[in-house]
Amino acid sequence: MIGLIFGETDFPKEILKKVKKRENYLIIDLTKNKNFKKDKKSYSVSLGQFGKIINILKDNNCKKVLFAGKVKKPKFSKIRLDMKGIYYMPRIIKRSKLGDAAILKEIINIFNKEKISTINSLFFNPELILKRGINTKIKPNYADKLDIKIAISTLSRLKKYDFSQGTIVRNKKVIAIEGNDGTQKMLKKFRGKKNNNRGVLVKFPKKKQDLRIDLPTIGLKTLIQCKVAGLKGLVLKKKQHVCLEQKKCIDYANKNKMFIVVQ
Repeated sequence: MIGLIFGETDFPKEILKKVKKRENYLIIDLTKNKNFKKDKKSYSVSLGQFGKIINILKDNNCKKVLFAGKVKKPKFSKIRLDMKGIYYMPRIIKRSKLGDAAILKEIINIFNKEKISTINSLFFNPELILKRGINTKIKPNYADKLDIKIAISTLSRLKKYDFSQGTIVRNKKVIAIEGNDGTQKMLKKFRGKKNNNRGVLVKFPKKKQDLRIDLPTIGLKTLIQCKVAGLKGLVLKKKQHVCLEQKKCIDYANKNKMFIVVQ
């Protein structure tokens, strides 16, 4: 039996399709709208109910869990807490100052103490990783490669923005760094501005990130937003990303003379 700790985005749905065919499971549903309520094996639980979560897992002999989907930083004053929640919540609050991923990482630490291990979120879905290299007909030119190099260097130097998974560079200038609102909010800032199919979005894992969880995730919506923002390409890190709707993403990029690179 495996416990699936699911948050927002479509990634959990892709995992569930595979798990249903291979293994007994239960779902700890942390989504705001109880996205998995129709599944008889789903338990809708508040983030602060650690006692309940751990009891559900142990009562069902779950010795391993898998995290997928985004868990937004909650309003801690409104969280329902049980006894273990009261005990663990100060640690969660402290870690949350480092970003959303830090919340999940602390939950993993809590599970480890309860002798529940965490497996990689791509364990059942390795096909969601794009192959290394250029995945599109369009290739980055010399100017694009300079922008990519600057973007990667920028992400590697970040300290203050520990939650950043992405940055946008155009014409050798950093024009945006992802904040705690995520990539979509960053891209929306450039909607409607006139650009000439220049610039790149680089999405790499956060510094010191636990690579079992919260990998940079893209889908068709990401490519559409990149196009609207006037960007020419998207760069991901090999084996450290999730790409949903791969064929649609690649077809859209080809149609709009954009590139998708994995390096």
